[in-house]
Formats: sequence, C-alpha cells, structure tokens
Amino acid sequence: MDQFHDIRPYNDDEVAGVLENLVETPDFIKTIIGFRFAKWPHWTRGVLNSLVKLVLKRETSKIQCVHDFQMKVADYMERMIKTTTTDVEYRGIEKLTKGEGYLFLSNHRDIAMDPAFVNYGLYLAGLDTVRIAIGDNLLRREFVSDLMRLNKSFIVKRSANGVREMMAAFGQLSSYITHSLTEDHSNIWIAQKEGRAKDGIDQTDPAIIKMFYMSQKKQKVAFPDAMKSLKIVPVSISYEYDPCAFDKANELQEKSTTGSYEKSEFEDIDSIKNGIVGFKGKVVVTFGDLIDHNCDTPEEMVEEIDRQIVANYAIHPSNEAALAMLNGEKSGDKAFSEYIDTCPEALRKTVLQMYANPLIQQQNRAQ
Repeated sequence: MDQFHDIRPYNDDEVAGVLENLVETPDFIKTIIGFRFAKWPHWTRGVLNSLVKLVLKRETSKIQCVHDFQMKVADYMERMIKTTTTDVEYRGIEKLTKGEGYLFLSNHRDIAMDPAFVNYGLYLAGLDTVRIAIGDNLLRREFVSDLMRLNKSFIVKRSANGVREMMAAFGQLSSYITHSLTEDHSNIWIAQKEGRAKDGIDQTDPAIIKMFYMSQKKQKVAFPDAMKSLKIVPVSISYEYDPCAFDKANELQEKSTTGSYEKSEFEDIDSIKNGIVGFKGKVVVTFGDLIDHNCDTPEEMVEEIDRQIVANYAIHPSNEAALAMLNGEKSGDKAFSEYIDTCPEALRKTVLQMYANPLIQQQNRAQ
C-alpha cells in the first residue's frame, strides 16, 4: 500500500498521464497565455489557445519520466539564469557525496527559486536532485500541484484542521522524509520555517526539527541518533536583489500598521512568477557542513543550523549599502541607490531593513 500517495511526487509511470491531463486543462492553458502573451490583443486568445495546446502536446510527447521533465526544467533554468542574474555561485557543494540522501535545510527567500537554484547546482555537479517540500497553500490550482509533483515536490499539509488531523499530517510527513532519506537515499529540500523570511532574518523553527523526529521517536530512536541518520546539511541562499522585495515590504508594513494582512487568492502564484522573471543580480548558494555530531535537543540542533546559515550567508554590496543608508550614511553603491529610488517612499525603510538584516545577524553573532 502506498501510504504516501497523497503527498509524494509522481512516479515515472504516472508522468505521461499527468501531462496528458495538463494539456487538456483550460486553467493551465489560460495561465500560460496570460504569462507569455499578456500584451497580445484579447481577440487572439482563441488562436493562441489552439497553438499553445498544439505546442505543449508536441513537447510533452517527448517526456516519459521524471528525469525527462527535469531536463526540460534545466533548459528553462539556463535561460532564466542568463536573463535575470549577473552570476550564480555555488560554495561547499564539493563536500557532498553522490548516492547519499541529504536533508538540505535552507533559509527561504523565494518560493520557487530557492529549491530551483539548489537543484540546478546539484545537477551541474552530477548529484541527484532534491525532493522539494511545498505547502498546500500554494496548490489552490490543481495544475500547479501537478507541475510541482512532476518536479519531485511533496506536499506539506498546512491546511489540516484540528489537532488530531494536524498530528496525523505531520506524522505522515515525518515518515515520508525519513523514508526518502534512509530507504530511498534521496535528497530532500525543506525551508527552515514555514513561509519566506520576508524581513531578511533567518531563524529555524524548532517545530520543524520536532516534526523530523516524530517517526523515529515512535521507534524509540534517541534524538541525536535520529538527527544523524537524516544527514542534515544547512544551506544559505542569498540574492543580491530580491524581485519580490517591495511586495514583501508592503505586507510587512500592513501587518505592522493594521495587525494583519489578507492575501489575494492567487498572490502566491504571482510571487512565484515575479521571482522567476525578476532581476536577481548575483546569487550565491552555500552548502554548509553535515551535522554529524551530537545535538541532544531540538534547541541545540536549531542553534547549530542557525549558526551555519547565518555565517555562510553571502553578503552582497546591496546588503552593505542598505545598512549604511539605515545608519544615515551614503551607500557607496550607485546601483542600489538607484534601485531604492524606485521603491515607494513609505516602504523604503522596511526594504532597507530587509536587505540589512542578514549583515546585522552576522555582526551580532560575531560579537
């Protein structure tokens, strides 16, 4: 019995059927047209609908397994990197061993691009790509769920109602992660806490560590041994420019002034799109050290993960310029000054704080 059938990525033998259904999904076709041909006159929609379906059928007929699908994604990544970044650098990837299943616990800046950049680095290094944890709050459209699961994503049931249902969901998730790492020897990517760190402060939620332990705790495995078996490697991802910075600042500003923020229905989908197509400048992905020493409590594990993520975060000129401007000094970075000039006046301090916080975190830990 497939106990993970409702959360796991699709298997190779499911790929062709899922793709056939996608091509026949009106919402999927409509989204592609809106994404690629937004400026075309409305009267062209009928013709575009037929053409897009025709092209998709031709392209998807060549995809017979998950690897084929990910090779297609790699093509798009190469194009995206050329058009939206000035450089992508990978650090520490040489420490990883092929065939091992690592749990990459990462800071979180961008919904889609964080795991995508990790995946691309592993692909370039000849290592296995990751199974990606993704919250069901992002899967309100069925075709989005299908696309994510084709790309080795598994579902985190954040919308579970009631304590019993939530505990069952976390227990299933914990078992799936442990099974993936120890039985399948597959890599896992998961964020260090729920949601993006919109304020630029990277901190691990202890509840994530406790969830990891749930399945092995039932088997009476000691906490330090359980953590070692998961092969946890902290990952720090830094973007010189965040394509969603102004939107994040707007959300933070509204929360601070009204106490709450209500997302529009497909706001997360727009964030995914903006993160993909927006300018990022230089991107640095740093793989930390495998945590193979004893951490006796979730709190000790959290401290070690946070220490590595903060220390390994690559500081860009944008971070230094933001901190200087917060302190009333000149930025010394013309590009960042021009960028801040495009930010609405009411959001500028919040945006500057967002960019400065990674550097402030490093300085505070160095004291």
